[in-house]
Amino acid sequence: MVDWVGDNYGLVWSLTVSHIWLTLIPTLIGLLIALPLGWWAYRSRRSYTPIVGIAGLFYTVPSLALFIFLPPVIGTKILDPINVVLALTIYTVALLVRVVADGLASVPVDTVLAARAMGYRTWQILFLVELPVAVPVISAGLRVAVVSNVSIVTLAALLGISQLGSLFTQGLQLQLYGPLVSGVVMCVVLAVIFDVAIQVANRLATPWRERIVTS
Repeated sequence: MVDWVGDNYGLVWSLTVSHIWLTLIPTLIGLLIALPLGWWAYRSRRSYTPIVGIAGLFYTVPSLALFIFLPPVIGTKILDPINVVLALTIYTVALLVRVVADGLASVPVDTVLAARAMGYRTWQILFLVELPVAVPVISAGLRVAVVSNVSIVTLAALLGISQLGSLFTQGLQLQLYGPLVSGVVMCVVLAVIFDVAIQVANRLATPWRERIVTS
């Protein structure tokens, strides 16, 4: 295996870079879409059930089926990476809408009332009070989403889209353990790196939580 990795280092690195972009782009886009949808579900309790319910239905669609159904719907080719980006964006939104809504709902009412009493407007309360307090809940959901996306991206190899999943198909075709083990190891490494990065970002975005815990 070590010899195979050494001989194919450039290939593994290239596939890893592709995997990173195919994971990060839909995760970030999905988060940006989920924030206003989650806020809408939180603000309008009548909308909570249909918004969260519809999002949940999208998450139950098998990823491989979605990869296949999207090209004729959006007019792309089956090998176009945009299909993977769009599919994972849908999954990310489906997963994070409830998380954002529940995160905003977890903000203490007294905190919101205090901000309103200080003259904060609705948008100021959202961006300066509710979202910062909800960051730990949202980041927890984001950790699940990004790790899930790292795994789901590998299925795109069945359609011929190059990323770490391509090592799985190559290993099966050539009956070699080197590509298989390398693909698994790199996926685990990426998942750990993304997870740690989100935890660090969460701590940096909520320094007041550290002061509360240590005081």
